[in-house]
Amino acid sequence: MRFLLRFASFLVLVSGVLVASVDAIQSVSASQPVLTPLAAALAAAGPSALSFVQGLERPHANGAFLDPMIRWLLQQPAFAFFLLIALILWMIGYKRPPAAGRFSA
Repeated sequence: MRFLLRFASFLVLVSGVLVASVDAIQSVSASQPVLTPLAAALAAAGPSALSFVQGLERPHANGAFLDPMIRWLLQQPAFAFFLLIALILWMIGYKRPPAAGRFSA
């Protein structure tokens, strides 16, 4: 299980670095900061991801209290979201060293 979490963390980290690199290139060419929102990065993944993002952006009667949070999250920079998810997955899959040390009885 730890291997899968670390591998997923690695894939998300690569995605975050890729999005950050694209943002950096666009920022240099535009001579101003350009940050790709999470909704645009997810929608660029394909038609099924686009319909998923559009479904998230529609107001829902069931989770009305979650709608502002979802909209706020979709407006955040994609690289920051991916790096945060990579960190969380890595922390879950991290193997702690034994508390007593290497030579404990």
